[in-house]
Amino acid sequence: MFDHPDFDHHEQVVFVADPAAGLRAIIAVHDTTLGPGLGGCRIRRYDSDDAALTDVLRLSRGMTFKAALAALPLGGGKSVILADAETEKTEAMMRAMGQAVERLGGRYIAAEDVGATPADMDAMAVETSHVSGLSTGVGDPAPWTAKGVFLCLNAVVEHILGRSDLKGLRVAVKGLGAVGGRLAMLLSEAGAELIVADLDPARAAQFAADTGATQVATSEIAHQAADVYAPCALGGEFDATTIPKLGAQIICGAANNQLAADADADRLSAAGHIYCPDYLVNAGGLISVSRTAIGMSDARAEAKLAALPETLKMLLDRTGPNGGHLAIAADAIVRERLAAARGGA
Repeated sequence: MFDHPDFDHHEQVVFVADPAAGLRAIIAVHDTTLGPGLGGCRIRRYDSDDAALTDVLRLSRGMTFKAALAALPLGGGKSVILADAETEKTEAMMRAMGQAVERLGGRYIAAEDVGATPADMDAMAVETSHVSGLSTGVGDPAPWTAKGVFLCLNAVVEHILGRSDLKGLRVAVKGLGAVGGRLAMLLSEAGAELIVADLDPARAAQFAADTGATQVATSEIAHQAADVYAPCALGGEFDATTIPKLGAQIICGAANNQLAADADADRLSAAGHIYCPDYLVNAGGLISVSRTAIGMSDARAEAKLAALPETLKMLLDRTGPNGGHLAIAADAIVRERLAAARGGA
């Protein structure tokens, strides 16, 4: 564990097993300097246990950075359930997961993620109060995530391309799910020229028919000649093999952990791509669930959402006229804020 390449001084990593409920899960609490670790509960069938561990370690660290950049009184945590969300998930499994969260005593607050629904959060809430994203309350965080990405995309386009609107801007969107589909619709309504792809070709075809977008295969979407590429599916997309084939200068999308490894931020920058850190631009969902998790008012949450593009502009100013290495600038701000919270230690 301590030698794992993605172990980053995590405060706590818990392996959970409940054979009777069919539960196998991992909970990772990365950092609680700023507050309890809030992060989604992801439910998916992984290729291996090590792949699940890698995912939860990277995702929980990303939540620390996301909360810090959004100036929220929260830390970073994440959980993964190793099960097929369509065929293996049960209410008993989710209640057992709620019991595991409860045993952490509030250090980790669970929320929706890939494979999880508000109904799943309701089942967990039977066993623990440390859960957000219920079917009652603030509702689906996806529109907030999409809006935050849209606002940040506007900001980086204005800074890098000198454009005050998106009319005619070519944007390639990968993934038309709860977040990606909303982002694509916002872009379409703003006049952008869209290229879209989704693992469900019928969904992409319907969106293309409704909006006039061009549909391509998911294996080809990142290669398309575009001004902006918006990855909104699963992460780990950018590595030494895929980066040389990218067709867009600017990358600004909703997917978590878009980099296969930290070094891939260097590769993107060296290749001339402007990579907007995903843990900044997709923080709208975290801001949304914070309304119940920490009692944030709707007005305060709206102000936090509006501040995301302002933070991105600050990073762009720090890195110079060509966008430079935004990930390094973002990491520096996170370190500054965590150090300040620790009293400069």
